[in-house]
Amino acid sequence: MEKPLIVSLLACLLLISTAFADGEWSSWPPREFLIDSLVDGVPASLKAYHPDTGRFGTEPWVCGDQNVIFALATAWATEHPDNPYYHNDELLTVIAGGGEALVDAQDEKGMWRFDKKDKSYWGQIHMPWTYSRWIRAYALVKDALPQASREKWEKGLLLGFTGIRRYADGGVHNIPTHHAMGLYIAGAVFDNQDWRDAATRFMARAVEKQDPAGYWSEHFGPVIGYNAVYVEALGIYYAYSKDPVVLDALQRSARFHSAVLLPDGSSIACIDERQVYHRGISRGNVGFSWTPEGRGFLLQQYARFQADGGRLINADEAATLLLYSGQGDAIMPPAGGDSAVTTIGDNDAAVLREKPWAWAVSGYACDPPQNRWIQDRHNHIDVFHDDLGLVIGGGNTKLQPYWSTFTVGDASLLKHTAGDENPNFIPEIELKWTADAGRVATQPGASRLKLTYGDLDAVSVIRAGDDGSLTLTYMAPAGKRVEAHVPLMRRAGQVHLADGRSIKLTEGQFELDSAQIGDHFRYGNLRVSVPPGASLRWPAWQHNPYTKDGNSPLGNAKLVLVLPFDTTDRYDIRLSHEAPPPFPGLAFEARDLQVEVSESAYTKRLDDLGSQLLGRSKVGDTIIFALPEVPAGRYELIGDFVLASMYAIVDVHVDGARVGESFDAYAPGVDADGTLVSFGEVDLKAGAHTITVKIVGQNEKSEGTIVSVKRWLLKPLGAK
Repeated sequence: MEKPLIVSLLACLLLISTAFADGEWSSWPPREFLIDSLVDGVPASLKAYHPDTGRFGTEPWVCGDQNVIFALATAWATEHPDNPYYHNDELLTVIAGGGEALVDAQDEKGMWRFDKKDKSYWGQIHMPWTYSRWIRAYALVKDALPQASREKWEKGLLLGFTGIRRYADGGVHNIPTHHAMGLYIAGAVFDNQDWRDAATRFMARAVEKQDPAGYWSEHFGPVIGYNAVYVEALGIYYAYSKDPVVLDALQRSARFHSAVLLPDGSSIACIDERQVYHRGISRGNVGFSWTPEGRGFLLQQYARFQADGGRLINADEAATLLLYSGQGDAIMPPAGGDSAVTTIGDNDAAVLREKPWAWAVSGYACDPPQNRWIQDRHNHIDVFHDDLGLVIGGGNTKLQPYWSTFTVGDASLLKHTAGDENPNFIPEIELKWTADAGRVATQPGASRLKLTYGDLDAVSVIRAGDDGSLTLTYMAPAGKRVEAHVPLMRRAGQVHLADGRSIKLTEGQFELDSAQIGDHFRYGNLRVSVPPGASLRWPAWQHNPYTKDGNSPLGNAKLVLVLPFDTTDRYDIRLSHEAPPPFPGLAFEARDLQVEVSESAYTKRLDDLGSQLLGRSKVGDTIIFALPEVPAGRYELIGDFVLASMYAIVDVHVDGARVGESFDAYAPGVDADGTLVSFGEVDLKAGAHTITVKIVGQNEKSEGTIVSVKRWLLKPLGAK
């Protein structure tokens, strides 16, 4: 008997945007939008091309740099009045050179070096994402390629897919599933029936391995981010094969992904066994387009994307949706009000909504694996607030007991040694940091999670309050060396204690007891109560599986409230949103002001950070804020900025004239706590004014040149 995906659904997580309601997004696919996105991405790819080698991108080169040839081939092959690249000879020359570069980089088995931009080497691989794009590009341009180039492409593709063929007889996983999709296309292009048959058999096994709740597991319980890899591969495969075997699986996945969304459209992380939380709207992919439920998911998520300020999508995504999308009726995810309870599987996990809060609890429990890619199932709770975003949880990791909802034993015994590329992920120590079993129970506005560790049970109850607060209760037997942990997502560069003191969150470690903290602390605009006996610990590092030595940025570390059950069997933690005190002057929320941005950039509201973002920007780009009429006077101009690892050095201009000094918005992690920067005194006439932020440089540690502004403050001279 199949497990039910959704036992009860009282409301969906967000109403559809105005754009959808007005009919702009009433059907799928939105062809004009996809054409615009495709065309918009071509110039950057052409600029990244090196004609002497045929390679794209920056050094060190990796084979994935060549993935752009698929989007370029789609632009070359797609006739549309707004596409100037259709059958463009110069573009075809670039595409041809890009494929030849892949042949030049192959070894005798058709593999490429698995290099990363951090200069780490992970062995040889038939890189699935690159091979699938290469064969899809070939299908589009093969008849137009110069003869010598076509022969070289064919030699390389045949060598590679001959090697890929053997994976189709193996086990189901995300990489061989993507390989099978590419193999089917290669079989169609090169008229190789064995390749097509092998891919078809593999896809049938992939469908059989899907859980009835609509997800694939790679160890125990769902993967969400990588679940999309299976969905995309099956969707592209279906576009070529029209194999009806995959349709039910695609329908189940669409329902599953609709169930595991937070109110901002991002995917829940605590039930994912592979990836930590990624902020941003989970848009779905072409596999969703082949069922009514999936098309409803796409329409909802793309409407959210546009309402959130999204302008266009990347060219590769647009190309895939243009070429392989299904069409037909859409079944929208159920719309509703402010309260919801959604259960997954047989009460294995649940997602609850009680505005302004949403939270997820996961009962998926298993022993930690030695595999670096499969994370320990130890964080069982995610908590989200409409104004603050995700505040607690954020997924799983390894060698980090302070991300565990509960531990039994000595948590100090488990940690990662910096630089260790091959750690023992399951050392024999006196500590249990993962549960043996879990069970979820729910009712409107409340959840109960019971986790079993050997011969004892630990329980967490979460309940929304009538006053807009949320209470997390942790219960476990006293005197059994049990600890509960509340891992807080980083959103500020400092934590404010009850007595007004602040402690900066740098790479230096600290641990404060409840007497030092006081009865509460504030982290950004989140207020957290602190019961006697608790302590506050920083930093609890993530072990990053995608770096050789597990290194991760400070922005991924957690501030953790530690709750030891030494002499008590219960702790209650109260969460609430604490707005900053009013400013003694004129305050303008950047999100509410009219803005103009440079043509190459875009802007969007970041409501969980309380800011307006200038994105896709480069040195010289600007964002201009239009202030409403203000009284004449002399003011101190203060900017309230968000700091982050991708942020730039900026200058500020008032009515076109530069004021103050340049400001560097770089920080090792997101800090939305309010960095107030004075740009000096300004004389303003009565009326409207403009404030311009200009990108002028980049900190050597920064990963980008974007900026995010929370407020503009005008303090009258003489005000305190």
